Amino acid sequence: MTATPSAPKSEQPGRIMAREMAEQPEVLRRLLDTGAPRIHEVARRVAAQSPRFVLLTARGTSDNAALYAKYLLEIQLGMPCGLASMSTTTAYGARPDLRDVLAVTVSQSGGSPDLVASTKAARAAGAITLAVTNNPDSPLAAVSEHHIDIMAGPEKALPATKTYTASLLALYLFVEGLRGGDGSPAEVLPGLAQQLLARQDEVRTLASRYRFADRMVITSRGYGYPTAKEAALKLMETSYIPALSYSGADLLHGPLAMVDNISPVIAVVTDGKGGLMLQPVLDRLRGRGADLVVIGPKAQVDQASAGFVLPTQGVAEEVQPVLEIIPLQFLAYEVTIARGQDPDAPRALAKVTETH
Repeated sequence: MTATPSAPKSEQPGRIMAREMAEQPEVLRRLLDTGAPRIHEVARRVAAQSPRFVLLTARGTSDNAALYAKYLLEIQLGMPCGLASMSTTTAYGARPDLRDVLAVTVSQSGGSPDLVASTKAARAAGAITLAVTNNPDSPLAAVSEHHIDIMAGPEKALPATKTYTASLLALYLFVEGLRGGDGSPAEVLPGLAQQLLARQDEVRTLASRYRFADRMVITSRGYGYPTAKEAALKLMETSYIPALSYSGADLLHGPLAMVDNISPVIAVVTDGKGGLMLQPVLDRLRGRGADLVVIGPKAQVDQASAGFVLPTQGVAEEVQPVLEIIPLQFLAYEVTIARGQDPDAPRALAKVTETH
């Protein structure tokens, strides 16, 4: 990783991040209205090439979006997927046979050298390459056979917010296109996202629980697991609180031992099969007296120490992650402000991370 100084602090701490979080309903609507036909056309062309396997490549926030795509592809299409280890090609020079493999690279900037290099290597190895970026003029888009523009507009705050939710929606629309769906379950997202933005005061109250936290545990299952990972990343990069994310199943296999009655645990409870799978984990956490906060349906929030009720009624489980992350973005923002730091410019981070 190339060490780059932090961006200069804004005059009002968090001003840029707050503005970009507020843009999310507009970004989602633009992607549905203008981007969806283009994404479906890309999906049609990719489907015509009959990929047999999907290899997903990304870093950081985009890696969490790629994990969401993995769930979509495996559940909705029954298509086997893997998450790439880029160093096998960029550092070790491995040259796997990728004929008939769809290599999807997700990157907000499309500028990291290792992403570009691994995509070039995948294409040379016979892969069908697709870049999903916020920059159609990026080096990554240039070396890829296909490209999807997430159309989020410039993102200046170092923590990615609107580009994350836009990536989720773009990947959902792409998978819908692959399976011949119309993407209609996503139509509710801009309006519901707008409703969530109006509830920032609720999140500010919730954030007061974590101002002096030494660590946090965030857990979920199914489609909600990428949300847990992204929420942990947002908290760590803005507030510097060590936040550990676990699948609920993995949490029971050892890490549960570190949870006690003073350990904050955030559970992302998707309304659907993922939430049902998480129920035994919630029961164990309550049994250990954990400070359990639930982000999810009202029935689950009512059984927790605190929480934030998500509008999940009638919302397909597979698109709920677009909504789940919004209050958690605000949580990271509010905790950081409460700790006297600037979420716009976390220390030691750069907007474009150049790994090799």
